[in-house]
Amino acid sequence: MRGRFYFLIALLISLHFYGVCQSIPNSKPPKDWFLKDPDADQLLGLSVERAYHSLLKDKPAKTVIVAVVDTGVDIDHEDLKNVIWVNEDEIPDNGVDDDKNGYVDDVNGWNFIGGKNGNINEDTYEITREYARLRRKFENNSQPEVNAGKKSNEEYKRYQEYKRKWQEKREEDFTQYQLIKQIYENLIFSLDTLKKFLKSDTISEAQLQSITSSDPTILFAKGYLIKFFTNLEEDTFQEKFEELKDAYETSKSAYELSADPDFEPRTIVGDNYSDPTEKYYGNNYVKPMSGPVADHGTHVAGIIAASRDNNLGIKGIADHVKIMVIRAVPNGDERDKDIANAIYYAVNNGARIINLSCGKNESPQKDVVDKAVQYAELKGVLIVHAAGNESVDNDKVMNYPTAIYKNGGEAKNWISVGASGWGGNNFIGSFSNYGKKSVDVFAPGVAIYSTVPGQRYKNYDGTSMACPAVAGVAAMLMAYFPEFSSTEIKNIILESVRTFENKVQIPGTKTIGEFEQLSKTGGIVNAYEAVQLALKKRGEK
Repeated sequence: MRGRFYFLIALLISLHFYGVCQSIPNSKPPKDWFLKDPDADQLLGLSVERAYHSLLKDKPAKTVIVAVVDTGVDIDHEDLKNVIWVNEDEIPDNGVDDDKNGYVDDVNGWNFIGGKNGNINEDTYEITREYARLRRKFENNSQPEVNAGKKSNEEYKRYQEYKRKWQEKREEDFTQYQLIKQIYENLIFSLDTLKKFLKSDTISEAQLQSITSSDPTILFAKGYLIKFFTNLEEDTFQEKFEELKDAYETSKSAYELSADPDFEPRTIVGDNYSDPTEKYYGNNYVKPMSGPVADHGTHVAGIIAASRDNNLGIKGIADHVKIMVIRAVPNGDERDKDIANAIYYAVNNGARIINLSCGKNESPQKDVVDKAVQYAELKGVLIVHAAGNESVDNDKVMNYPTAIYKNGGEAKNWISVGASGWGGNNFIGSFSNYGKKSVDVFAPGVAIYSTVPGQRYKNYDGTSMACPAVAGVAAMLMAYFPEFSSTEIKNIILESVRTFENKVQIPGTKTIGEFEQLSKTGGIVNAYEAVQLALKKRGEK
């Protein structure tokens, strides 16, 4: 899974290059800005509240199951526990496959990255796996063109290409890790120094500003933390420090494990990995306390369906939803086999929408994923996918899985989503991928406040957040307009976007361009406009 802490890491690196003494002016939007209305609130939200309070008021709705294919979900979270899907045909913890679906005790979903003896946490990049596979064949064969036929020669060329990509990625990871390590260690030093000086376990901005000292060590620590605090805009240094610690550990893991061709965690699962069509493996452990921490998946689930009527935390987008939890995404790149099986599981167990907030640059078993996507299309299940967080044009750089099949066809049940902001200087996520041919639409994905494990809430940035924003709107439409097919729901969402004539800085470049040129629709999803169009198509005024 690329991008879990991508935005934070990128910002930290920018602070290193431009100096912590530089300040990045920014304003904080309301925590629920993504639910707001562009006209009434002057925020580029989804107009969710406006839709509920007017067009959908007192209208009947049916429950829609949304599968969150991710790192897992905290199913006991105060804002999610009432919206978690329950497999009524399965008796909990009896060790029997009561519903005969091939998965034992799958009460709330399934985990494809675990086995009898535990769960995968870190995994390798797909580039690393392909390099390692081909290295075993060619590392000691310096003249494959002499010792093998044409097919082997082609494989050898791929080996050389993967080796080059792997080396580049490893060097990139090492550089990133060293930069974050330096910032992390400086912050630890500064925090520890000032906590001792202030005789306090926490530090606020007010406390920092009040410090007077001629000691250069104290002054360095004060200046470092003031600029860190200002740039990252958090209520306390401790909260942001915890996020930095996560980013540091993620970058450390990426360098030490994800790019290590000798690291092989798959034995934990116990499947026959050489068989990409194998389905019945894993465990029912959907709430991870080991394996990849469920922050990402829990955050995604909250955006879609956090309880809207419990006066706690946040309101999700859709009010008649059950979240099916499917774990298939580790810290590292998800595997094609697991994504394909996650799609099959979701479709076969009643999901109408599948949220895929994940992605990678290589897909060696793409045909397996394609077949699963085609199956979902055949069964009328909508797939919503995050465009990616690398600030690149997806028309030029592949981001898998993709709507384009290996045979050149295109899935009709697929929406690819880029990340937009709340307006002004934050119109578009600077990290977001884009593509006039490959990205369908943009949706709120900057400073999105949602659920994380342990009854907590956090702001995250990413197309991983924009993706469930669209999945949530799709679920709202399916709940109130159950007569429409998934393709019709997709078309309603795309036909009702709000378009803007804004010029924006194209992500990853210094070029200023038209926002409408960054996606197929050129717009941002809007729930109010979508509901209005759905009513019109139904024949209501």
